[in-house]
Amino acid sequence: MKQAIIDIGSNSMRLTLYDIEDENFKILFREKVMTGLAGYVEDGKLSTEGIECACAGLLNFKSILKTLEIKNVSVFATASLRNISNTDQALSAIFKATGYLVEVISGEDEALFGYAGAMQQLHMSGGAFMDVGGASTEIVTFEEGKPVDFASFPVGSLSLYRRCVKRILPGEGSLKRLRQEISNVIDVDKDKITPREQLVGVGGTARAVLKLARRYYKLANDCNCITAQQLDGLCTFLCSGKKEASDLILRLEADRIHTLLPGLLILQYVFKLFKAEQLVVSQYGVREGYLCQRILKNIDIPKTAN
Repeated sequence: MKQAIIDIGSNSMRLTLYDIEDENFKILFREKVMTGLAGYVEDGKLSTEGIECACAGLLNFKSILKTLEIKNVSVFATASLRNISNTDQALSAIFKATGYLVEVISGEDEALFGYAGAMQQLHMSGGAFMDVGGASTEIVTFEEGKPVDFASFPVGSLSLYRRCVKRILPGEGSLKRLRQEISNVIDVDKDKITPREQLVGVGGTARAVLKLARRYYKLANDCNCITAQQLDGLCTFLCSGKKEASDLILRLEADRIHTLLPGLLILQYVFKLFKAEQLVVSQYGVREGYLCQRILKNIDIPKTAN
């Protein structure tokens, strides 16, 4: 069976097509559109232009799926439509324009889907998990292969950029505002946090950070983890304001030139909260978790066919 899943995020919209056999799946292809929906939110509402942008992205995906004769399509939205006051209006307009019924998943579900998706690839028994999105950040702690605590915070790479950065790249003042805002929103009692040696990262920010770290530290192309020292060193370099830093981002992640540093600072902050020693990046995330929980309806995590 072929199954398509579309994820309407705050920074990007993503289409993934899966080939499913029994409880196993493999990814046939991925497609991404950088829509930046969080940038269209004014006074808590997604603007008409933002809704039209979401519709355009969905119609593009719909055209692709029609060409491939894919009929099984599920569409969900995260903070992009969850954290606005006109959710119903947006959903109605999207359905009218595209024919897609969009499920808006809760922050709790987003966190648990992301964790479940990451475990498809990593199969770790304990640690902490995080997903830095465009307008929210999800965190899950897990032990003995099961989630323990989970939370969703309304701060993401694009929403943070809009609130704290005046230019494309943040200067010293903006960096101070970014760090203060992150600390204010991810307001947890640090004394009650159990240290976790490994932090699992999913999503565009984590993948971009790993990609830049591979180039900066000359790591192997198949390396999926970086140390605390490497993460701090990369962050210091990218926040330095040097032309070499902006050039590195432009060469490897040009479409994230404005959101990469805000996202990286969120990642670094959570990394330090857990006193983690290693960041492990999974190529699977919320879409794979959604596939297993909503489509395959598996409580246990199935093995993947890779």
